[in-house]
Order: sequence, then structure tokens, then C-alpha cells
Amino acid sequence: MAGEGSVGIVTPREFRFAEPPGQLELDCGRKLGPITIAYETYGALNPDRSNAILILHALTGDAHAAGFHTPTDPKPGWWDNMIGPGKGFDTDKYFVICSNCLGGCRGTTGPYSINPDTGQPYGLSFPIVTIGDMVRAQRRLLDHLGIERLLSVAGGSMGGMQVLEWITRYPDAVRSGICIASGPHNGAQAIAFDAVGRHAVQADPAFQNGNYYGEDGPVQGLSIARMLGHITYLSDETMRAKFGRTLRGKSEYSYDFASEFSVETYLDYQGEKFVNRFDANSYLYFTKACDYFDLVAAYGSLDQAFARIQSRVMVLSFSSDWLYPPYQSREMVDSLVRNRKEVTYCNIHSDYGHDAFLLEVDAMKGLIAGFLEHTLDPDRKTREAAPAAAVAANSTDPAPLSRNSIYEGPRVDYDLIVDLVDPGSRVLDIGCGDGELLHRLVRLKQVDGMGLEVAENNIIRCVNRGISVVQADVDKGLSAIPDASYDYVILSMTLQVIEKPELAIREMLRVGKKCIISFPNFGFWKVRAMLSFQGKAPVTRNLPYSWHSTPNRNVLSVKDFRQFCELQNVQIEREIPLSTAGGGGMVRQWPNLFAEEAVYVVTAKT
Repeated sequence: MAGEGSVGIVTPREFRFAEPPGQLELDCGRKLGPITIAYETYGALNPDRSNAILILHALTGDAHAAGFHTPTDPKPGWWDNMIGPGKGFDTDKYFVICSNCLGGCRGTTGPYSINPDTGQPYGLSFPIVTIGDMVRAQRRLLDHLGIERLLSVAGGSMGGMQVLEWITRYPDAVRSGICIASGPHNGAQAIAFDAVGRHAVQADPAFQNGNYYGEDGPVQGLSIARMLGHITYLSDETMRAKFGRTLRGKSEYSYDFASEFSVETYLDYQGEKFVNRFDANSYLYFTKACDYFDLVAAYGSLDQAFARIQSRVMVLSFSSDWLYPPYQSREMVDSLVRNRKEVTYCNIHSDYGHDAFLLEVDAMKGLIAGFLEHTLDPDRKTREAAPAAAVAANSTDPAPLSRNSIYEGPRVDYDLIVDLVDPGSRVLDIGCGDGELLHRLVRLKQVDGMGLEVAENNIIRCVNRGISVVQADVDKGLSAIPDASYDYVILSMTLQVIEKPELAIREMLRVGKKCIISFPNFGFWKVRAMLSFQGKAPVTRNLPYSWHSTPNRNVLSVKDFRQFCELQNVQIEREIPLSTAGGGGMVRQWPNLFAEEAVYVVTAKT
């Protein structure tokens, strides 16, 4: 039943096009028509048609993404937890469209459809379709709806592939793309799983070379394919926690080959449920379309593919996803960064595996809602002084130390850093925390800024400020960023907590023309006094943690940093000692004793 936050009862719709002789030309060289596309819409299109979002479904999805078809439906659409009033895709603000992909079996023309030339179902005579074909058909649907430019395209898994196809094939038709748990191509492992699934279907005697319509069809083969696929959607953590080695309905082994472990009976159930709603031939066609998808082959390289993009891009991966591992997402993000595209990336901590894109609602809502808000109104971040939305209270973030926001109270170095940066500069903020500094720079200096941050909660806060942020660790280097890409690289109150400061500064000087570095001064008199008179590790405003819980790895003073710069061939252009207690003359004259913190502008010596 529809409840609070639901789009309620929705009506399936159809669009028919490509009537002969105007059939759709496919990548395989054949033509197809007429074509019917099943779709649903949620929310209302605004007067200037600028709030339309296209949702792209995964392998076994369909057009029914949210709401109910009848009041008695037992379950809502497949992404109902993300689409609706107040949800990630807020239908009070956006006009959301979801269509069944070409080649599907839920209302859109596919192998089950009647071939007008024979009067019989196509079966395997249906032409092979690609992700590109699916997207071209979707473009025709949007033309029919009178939508010239989408606010966003969003999808996970096979849907993420369609997102990538959209933003590269039609770069001027989308303002943003949200690619979730996907990649620029299937790896060998994913292709292997798809191949075994197809073999299971085709080996079933009831498959009859795809001509099984009107009969039971390859129920056993499709069920096995679904069971195999479902294993790839889960993770070791989830399966261990949910099933372990428990038996289903018994306490002892039966010593036969029937399903008796809980995980076996669960997979049996998933297989049986799947065959009642999905066509085996569509399973073959969709998995083949995923295996054929390859942006590198299409454009020569990932960099050449992403050079075409004109939209903002959000990439989301999940820590336990082994079907589309996070490294594939990072490869895309690295390429987008090299191409100087506006990109945000977060690897969401989750134990749910590939299925996390359907389950990690809180983290995704926090990220997607903020991203869409600032895509619809890109000038918003220059007007607001605070984040647009709060971080979900029950985020799955494992709470790594947030390097640039470990200090309570006002950041005295922020105003100074803002003054040091020239208007309109390109700025990279390493360890950007919740994005406050970058937000100030955008509002006050109109910089083109990007942040690097490790903590998931802070990434969500950055996104809700309208800040582009990539989840990355400077201790692993900045190899994805080309030389001299930024006018300024900022490392504020972060130097003392990173593992490899020498590497970090060397990389900063490579990618930035100027570097601004601030850090707490361990030579400050209060710190010395605590050690000298109390014999205890210091705890101050700038060093707020006890020794056993501190993130600080490096104990450095103003003198230490000066010596480091001399040894590393780093030119100090400005040294600015700071103290909240005043005493400006003494601070400037004896910074190593009276400065609580220091700000430096440095460059590489030539």
C-alpha cells in the first residue's frame, strides 16, 4: 500500500515509434521497427522542462521504478526507496522517467514481441541490441515527451553503463550523470559469469533454440542463471552474516543432494521467483549487451571518451562490490579528473556487495539529493553559507579520521587562506573536510575548486554545499592529476596527520603552481609548558586529542618546517604565524614560540 513518501498509484505508458520504413538502425547493422517502449513518470515537468531525470534500470529491472500499479500490489517499484517526495530523487522537485530497455520483456519490444514479418514471437531472430541501441531508443522517447535536455541520467549496474553511454553519446543533452556500481566495460570475471548464465539457459532442453513461447520454457536453466547471478550481487560478509552454515528446517544432514543449507534454499527461492517475471531470451540479450559495452573500444581510450563529456558527473561505488569493484570506478574518476571535468566520487562503505545500490539508501540519498539540488541551481552554492541538507544520522560510514575537520571552533587560518587565493583560480583542497573552506572560496573568490577527502560523512556534506569532491588519500599520491593543473593546492591543518608528508608536498608542488600549507605548531609555548611542567602529552585547541586517540602522526614546529623546505628544495614565499591570543609583534618576531599555528605559501625552487 502507498504510504508517506510514496508516489502512490502510477499508470504504465507506452510509446510506439520506428514504423517502417523509418526503423531504428542498430549497432549490429540490422534495422528494427516498429518499436514500443514501456515507461512510467513520477512528479511534474516544470514550465521550462529543466527538471527531468531519466532513471536507467539494471539487468533484471524494468520501467516500474516507484509506486504501485494497483492498491493491492504487495510490493512497490524496484527503486521506490529512492524515488518519491522527499527522497533522493524528490518528485516534489523533479520529473522522473523510467523506461524498460530495448530487448526487455516488460512492455518494451524484445524477443518475446511479435515479429510483424512472421506473425510469431521473434525469439532468437530478434537482433542483438547494445547499450547504445537502448540509449538511442530512450532518446526517441524523450523527443516524444518534448524534453531536449535532461537534468540528469542515473542508474546502477547495467543502468550505470547507460549513464556512461548517455553522457558520451549525447553530451549536450544532459546536465549531469550519476553512475552507480558500474564501469566503462565488463571485466573478464563479469563476462565469465554472464557466459555461464547464458549456457545454463541454452542447455535447458526446454529452451528449444529460443522458440519456447506458449510453453513452459527453460525454467530450470533460467533459474540456475539467476542463482549464479545473485551470488555475484551479494558479498562474503552478507552471506556469512545472513546464512553462515545453518541448515534450513533441520538440525542434521540428510545425506542426499537436496537443498538443505539456508543459502541453498535462498538461491532456490530467488531462481523460482525470477522465472515468473522474466523472459529467458531477454536475459541472453541483456547480458550480451553488457558484455559488448566498452567505452575504450568505442573511443580509443577512456580519456578520449570522457573528453566529450559536458556534464557534471557523480560516480558511486561500494566497498564490497566484487562484480564491479571500486577500482573500476576509480579508473573512471581518474580519467575525468585528467580531463578537468566536474566530478564527485564516493566509495560507500557497505557489506551488501553489488546489491548495495538498491539498499544503501541513507548514504545515496545524502549524496544524490545534494548533487541534484546544485545541478538544478548551480548558483546556489555562491549564495548559501551552510550545507543544504544534513548528513543521514545512521550513515554506514566507518568513521575514518577526518583530517581537515578534527578541530573544534572557528578555523583562524581559513580567512587568511581566502585572502591569499586570487579570484577565479583553480583550487585543489586536500583533506577538504566538510568543504567549508572551498565553499568560502567559491562564494567569495569564484574559484573553480575540487576537494579530496577520505571520510564518507564529509563527502556528503561537501556535496550538499555544492562542492565537487573525490574520495582519495593523498598518502597514495596524486598520479591521476596532471602537472600544474591547479593554481593553488591547499593542505590546511592536515600535514601533521598524513602518513607520507614528503610525498604529499612533492605531489602538491607537481600539480599546483602554488601550495598553501597550514599546521599546528608543536613548538608553541603552551605545548612546551605542558610537556615541561606537567610531563604529559599536550592537549590544546589545535591539538584536541589525547595521546591514545590522536590522528596526529607528525610532530613538527615552525623551525622543523623551515628546515624541511630547505632540504627538499622548496621555496617559502610567505610565512604567516597565527595566534588566537593576539600578541602580533611577539608572534611575528618569535613564531616558533608564540604561534599556535602557521600558514605557508610555497613553490618549487627552479
